[in-house]
Amino acid sequence: MKRGSAAILIAIPALAVVSAFFLLPLARLAFESAGGEKGLGVYQEIIANPRYLRSLLDTIAISAIVAALAVAIGGLCGLFVERRAFPGRELTVSLLTLPISFPGVVVGFMIIMLAGRQGLLGAISQPVIGKKLVFAYSSLGLLMGYLYFSLPRVVATVMAAAGKIDRSVEEAAMVLGASPFSVLKDVTIPALLPALLSTGAICFATCMGAFGTAFTLATDINVLPVLIYTEFTLSAKVATASALSLALGLVTWLALLIARTLTGARASGVGA
Repeated sequence: MKRGSAAILIAIPALAVVSAFFLLPLARLAFESAGGEKGLGVYQEIIANPRYLRSLLDTIAISAIVAALAVAIGGLCGLFVERRAFPGRELTVSLLTLPISFPGVVVGFMIIMLAGRQGLLGAISQPVIGKKLVFAYSSLGLLMGYLYFSLPRVVATVMAAAGKIDRSVEEAAMVLGASPFSVLKDVTIPALLPALLSTGAICFATCMGAFGTAFTLATDINVLPVLIYTEFTLSAKVATASALSLALGLVTWLALLIARTLTGARASGVGA
């Protein structure tokens, strides 16, 4: 068999998967969004309608905050457990990465058990300050839920990236008189930057589209995945739901593209 024929045979399954799970759904969403009474004006409505715009901006803000916190906290945790040998290290790693296996609904219920009306924090705060601390159903509760399942992604990625860093560069910096903080800031973090950017973008994209956790917790807020669900199922606004879905997809795609571009530029700079 010729090399060209083999390449085509290999490409066929990939093209079929991309078409079935990416191109065709996007084409269908675009067709449905433009097929409503307002036509392409439905996209203008997303910007003009305060409810839709606020939902989009709130979702972007929460996702960006979670991504930043996850990179900061998960990056330090991943670097620590990769570089340090201590009793129970393997157990610690397994506990840090365990939440990635939980469905979003389970994460939402865990936040409710922690900071809901009958949650643990409320039971502790009631006798201490005279009122229950309840924030599970607010933006803070949703942020905590998103952060909970985002941290394992960062920890696992940073551990893998930190294991490939040339330790001799860090040792040379310390021999030349650099403090541990300076080594971390000027050597280690720049070396981890491509991994931090990529995993941060993935956390952002995951939070943008997370439905189970948002559906469980978002009683006082209106994030985009829940808004799309309600517009489609309760209001039967198929065109609006399709347009909102495309807007969500566009934002996540742009975030991943920017991270990919910055990561590539960083790699080129290092290689030069």
